[in-house]
Amino acid sequence: MSKEETRVDMKDVELNEVDQEKQPMTAPVVLDGVEKNGALKVKVAEDEEETKFTGLSKEELLKVAGTPGWVRIRWALLILFWLGWLGMLAGAVVIIVQAPRCKDLPTQDWWQKGALYQIGAVQSFQDSNQDSIGDLTGIQQRMDALSALKVKGLVIGPIHVTEADNPEQTDLMKIDPQFGKLENFTRLLETARKKSIKIILDLTPNYKGENVWFNASVVASSEFQSQMTAALSYWLEQGVAGIQLGGIELLNAPVLLEDWRNLTSNYSSEGKTRVFIASTDEKNLDRILKFVNETGDVVVASNYLLDPSRTLSASEIADRIQSYITAAGEQWISWSVGGRMVGHMASLVQERLLRLYHIMLFTLPGTPFTNYGDEIGLQDLPGQPAISTDPVMHWDDSFGFSSLKTDVSGVNANTSVKAQNADSQSLINLYKHLSELKVKERSLLHGELVPITSDANIYAFLRSWDQNERFLSVLNFADTQSSISLTHTLLPAEATVVLSSNPQRKEGQVQLNNLQLAPTEGLLLQFPYTPS
Repeated sequence: MSKEETRVDMKDVELNEVDQEKQPMTAPVVLDGVEKNGALKVKVAEDEEETKFTGLSKEELLKVAGTPGWVRIRWALLILFWLGWLGMLAGAVVIIVQAPRCKDLPTQDWWQKGALYQIGAVQSFQDSNQDSIGDLTGIQQRMDALSALKVKGLVIGPIHVTEADNPEQTDLMKIDPQFGKLENFTRLLETARKKSIKIILDLTPNYKGENVWFNASVVASSEFQSQMTAALSYWLEQGVAGIQLGGIELLNAPVLLEDWRNLTSNYSSEGKTRVFIASTDEKNLDRILKFVNETGDVVVASNYLLDPSRTLSASEIADRIQSYITAAGEQWISWSVGGRMVGHMASLVQERLLRLYHIMLFTLPGTPFTNYGDEIGLQDLPGQPAISTDPVMHWDDSFGFSSLKTDVSGVNANTSVKAQNADSQSLINLYKHLSELKVKERSLLHGELVPITSDANIYAFLRSWDQNERFLSVLNFADTQSSISLTHTLLPAEATVVLSSNPQRKEGQVQLNNLQLAPTEGLLLQFPYTPS
């Protein structure tokens, strides 16, 4: 073998020894007489046997536990545990005893939980059959709009058949055909029920005549009294939630009123209480207070907060309100400015005071009664006295009262429901806000009235109940800007604006010791309860 061949053979051997990782894994390689497959095997030493800790035996534990040191430690821990437990118990008892206790909410019936809306002139509210006369179906068609006002009930009518000053042609149990039939009334009741609105029926007998009770001899007759009793029973059985009788100042029969009130109450059942409302247009303040004091009814006095000859000052309004509350005592009270026979609020108070009066009525204790259209500032037809206190309801730009063409010349389109719903600063939206507050705020539902101040221009009063938000009404009856410092032990330094009749009033906090009020501004403020 030549040197050159030897050199080649040696290179092959060196390659075989050095490049084993490059050999195919499936081709076994023989080195030093041992067959290899390219895998590396490492021998790991056997784990040493683990040493286990078994702890103390039971006998050893008992021996240690019985030593004096451990006994003392156990007693100390036991005493500390019970001392801590008794301390926490005592602390809880102290907190419970010292914490202010919530008053039980007084029982209230449905008519005491919000406003009642009067539709005394059914013929002027909504026409449903193109005869230009409003009817029961028209009221049913407008139930969504009424529900949006958050009112608790509708006082409807009178709607029965009658001829002026003719008791023989009066049928208290029959609906005047121009308003509809019994089935229309039944459907109205059902629609209202679905909206959680109650229907109260006005049964004032001679509502088209000069004296709504005919005369004393008619009232004294057993026939008339029997007819009234039968009519009350009939309509209560039909499902009305209450009865209203107007002109009680002309009735002069307190015993009859008491009998009719008891009859109405007898139809009450669990969850379905019935209300009896006595309405008066009396102007004499002493007689009104006498009605309030002597009758057990809900009395609606349409003229009490009015003076036909002039605008009452803030202090006069405050005095009348306080006298009314005092005369009522424990009896539920109500407030109204205007009514079916008297007219609409917008025609009875100066236009500049309209929003202020709404704020006052909804924040006083008791039930506010409003006439249809008061929420939009509907006015009676002009005249002295008004040519008509039954103006057509203004729903949209063409009245919307009837599908028939209606003359709207000279009518302000901004007074319509449609236009005002679209305006956040409108009267109807103020009405809705007030009505919602009346329904949900406990201080406005249950709270007492605390007079804060009253002078010729400004009347302020506080409503508070238990630990709930307090509400402060501040009313500027003057047509000029006024400033006042409201200081009282029940008032904080500042309060939060809830709403105002002044569109320029900014939201946020106001300082009560330097409160600036715009002309004829009604301002509602709130502040939280703070423990004394």
